[in-house]
Amino acid sequence: MTIIFLLIGISLLVALLFLGGFLWAVRSGQYEDDYTPSVRMLFDDEPE
Repeated sequence: MTIIFLLIGISLLVALLFLGGFLWAVRSGQYEDDYTPSVRMLFDDEPE
């Protein structure tokens, strides 16, 4: 029974780490521009 409480605690810790990482990514602006990366590959050709 003790192992279940230990596993629940570890899983909550991992979930909080992922939530913190996600919030850090959102606040740093990684999800602000979701259109340009999808069309950037169309305009990367350099004139020769």
